[in-house]
Amino acid sequence: MAYYSSGDGPKKLPIPGGRNVLITSALPYVNNVPHLGNIIGCVLSADVFARYCRLRGHNVLYICGTDEYGTATETKALEENCTPKEICDKYHAIHKEVYDWFDISFDHFGRTSTPQQTEVCQAIFKKLLDNNWLSENTMQQLYCDVCQKFLADRLVDGTCPDCSYNSARGDQCEKCSKLLNPTELVDPKCKVCRNSPHIRDTNHLFLELPLLKDKLEKYKSTVEGSWSENAKKETNGWLKEGLRQRCITRDLKWGVPVPHERFKDKVFYVWFDAPIGYISITSCYTPEWEKWWKNPKDVELYQFMGKDNVPFHTIMFPSTLLGTDENWTLLKTISVTDYLNYENGKFSKSKGVGVFGNDAKETNIPVEVWRYYLLANRPETKDTLFTWADLQTKINNKLISKLGNFINRVLRFIARDPGYNSIVPDAPGADAHPLTETLGYKIGTKVDEYMEAMDKVKLKQGLKAAMKISRYGNVYLQETKFWNLYREDLPSCSIVMKTSVGIVYLLACLLEPFMPSFSVKVLQQLNLPLQLSLSDEDVIKAKKPWELIPAGHRIGTPEPLFTELKTEQVEFFREKYAGNQADRADRAVRAEAE
Repeated sequence: MAYYSSGDGPKKLPIPGGRNVLITSALPYVNNVPHLGNIIGCVLSADVFARYCRLRGHNVLYICGTDEYGTATETKALEENCTPKEICDKYHAIHKEVYDWFDISFDHFGRTSTPQQTEVCQAIFKKLLDNNWLSENTMQQLYCDVCQKFLADRLVDGTCPDCSYNSARGDQCEKCSKLLNPTELVDPKCKVCRNSPHIRDTNHLFLELPLLKDKLEKYKSTVEGSWSENAKKETNGWLKEGLRQRCITRDLKWGVPVPHERFKDKVFYVWFDAPIGYISITSCYTPEWEKWWKNPKDVELYQFMGKDNVPFHTIMFPSTLLGTDENWTLLKTISVTDYLNYENGKFSKSKGVGVFGNDAKETNIPVEVWRYYLLANRPETKDTLFTWADLQTKINNKLISKLGNFINRVLRFIARDPGYNSIVPDAPGADAHPLTETLGYKIGTKVDEYMEAMDKVKLKQGLKAAMKISRYGNVYLQETKFWNLYREDLPSCSIVMKTSVGIVYLLACLLEPFMPSFSVKVLQQLNLPLQLSLSDEDVIKAKKPWELIPAGHRIGTPEPLFTELKTEQVEFFREKYAGNQADRADRAVRAEAE
């Protein structure tokens, strides 16, 4: 398969009888710049799996886009004194620029504020209404007399009733992650005018999740074996607690209008319509979108997200689709990350704490380094921590000392030694050479581990397995003492060089999903086309690395692949992204008080 590059071209459709993989990552909300935790939590993780599937020769469609409706957009528009549409246009462009720099290989990156979103969302709603899965109820909601309107959840903040965090949002507490209703907040305040709202009755539409539970559990039993453990735990917790009716409308203007006479002044709740965005964005990509989304026989749906998004994708979205009685392609595999935190706290754009997508580019640290670090530190089973010291260690001790050093030693020796003059030597008898035969077995084991981990979407494990091969390569060079072999046993030296240059190529293949720009550099230094594959046939060949590059091939010019991150740079970046002096003082005071 050709090395992937996004762009216009024929629209992909499922291939009957083929392996068709539909991949989505949680739609990033459009009201801010994504930080490193956002990036690893959805789009980067999904990108690695999409790239891996393409290398395997599967037919892949990777869909994402900005989530643009709802209260958060209205709130941001108020802050920036502009319209919600202007906010969406501004931040959609920012998101796209960040993901382009991070080499995220979307097949289509769209947005939810489109006519297609309205069309698909309203069609699903009408099916639910026709099938009697919706009910009408009066609920109590906070009303601001000063602003003269009902306050949607994110237009209210206050104290969390569970953990007493005093800046909880009306929909969820950021500290303890509890989902909330605005009326549950202690001492709530209107975010616009900071006055205290009061409770007032308002009519809304609800999705009858309790009545859909049997359908949901029947579906869940067929797929949850391929869900990550944190997704299972979160979903089972919701089911154990008991499903409740879920309000799907809001008293807002910025959203998909509700096509119902009694609710025409309302819009759909963003968590009802946001997952439908995957479908509408696909419909923007191709008018034949139903071949992906109404084709469970031929299409497997993989979804990537952070843990706070789980119930919306394993309970609400499937229940919504099941309630239409249509033949939807439902979630097969969900891969969920916990949180990536920053140094000793959380990312905060308002306080200038942490590295955000645009910051990563400005550091001049190459994108392959950022991708490697985030994926090596991916919070697959528990929260993890970004620290500058750890980034320095992983660059200098892993990427440079292990991976880069191995590749550079091999290519420099072939390029500079007068006996080779950049030509890959022939190596008859390689499979009978004791150290080489042992190496082939060890590499074969790691390739199998890599394939198994990646198939199961255990990306961190897959990365470790690939990096272990570079370690084996370094040990092999030391054990064979190739620098002496050239003078003492030229045929054995040629075996070592041909095997080692094959390992270099193998590493470019295995690491392409994680560091595509690194793989491009390696292929250029090998003087090979930008084409990589991990088909079954290629995987078998990988276990005999001495056969991967033909004798007589002329390599290109070797160059160092990574640059050392110095301590003075680390200190500069740590200071730069720690927030302003007042913020740091506040944090120090709080820490001392605790």
